[in-house]
Amino acid sequence: MPALLVFGARNLGRAIGKHFAAEGWGAAAFATSDATIERFRSEIPGAIGFVGDAREEATVEAALAGTREQLGSLDLVVNAVGARPRGTFGGGSLLDTPADALEPYTDELLPVVLNVLRLGARGLAGSGTIVQITGGSSRRAMPGRGPWASGAFATRALTQAAALELREQGVHVALLIVDATIESEKSAERLRGQEPDKSTTEEDVARAVAYLAAQSPRAWTHELTITPRLDRWVP
Repeated sequence: MPALLVFGARNLGRAIGKHFAAEGWGAAAFATSDATIERFRSEIPGAIGFVGDAREEATVEAALAGTREQLGSLDLVVNAVGARPRGTFGGGSLLDTPADALEPYTDELLPVVLNVLRLGARGLAGSGTIVQITGGSSRRAMPGRGPWASGAFATRALTQAAALELREQGVHVALLIVDATIESEKSAERLRGQEPDKSTTEEDVARAVAYLAAQSPRAWTHELTITPRLDRWVP
């Protein structure tokens, strides 16, 4: 039975775990709280979970090893951890943003991205897929979101480097850019009254992850973007 480990399981990561479990995969989650892991396990029969700080090397290594030991394999690692900016979403105007506006990205987000990429590759041991999820600000910066874009651009750069380095080792690394608001419990109020085609769903994202995980080494996609039909910015 193939198995995946998803980092960040409160919303999107939980949906991804449920999608793969329905397809016969074993599912494991890594999160910062017991409550998140308890919900993941309650909604996915047979799922396992690990609680810790993904910035810490030892905890990430333990989750990777634990997944392989308890589920019998490890074939897919997904990082759905998002930044938790302070104050205004995206960091706000550069003219008004505080001096510590980059800290949520440099001190919290990017160390997790780096750990999942480098340690995840070791945990896969020469086969399998790593999918790093990020937002549309990795494609272009927007007014009021400069700090967030800096973190998203750096996430993209780290993932591109990992993809190039790990191809020859048999590990497929892909960046999944979700250039959309994801319909979920968290965004329900913000999306109220809007046309559905202005946003995407957690299931849409899960299907994109499944598409990447199923690819042959003869046709690996290293960057995939989800863009809703009514999005205003399509390259």
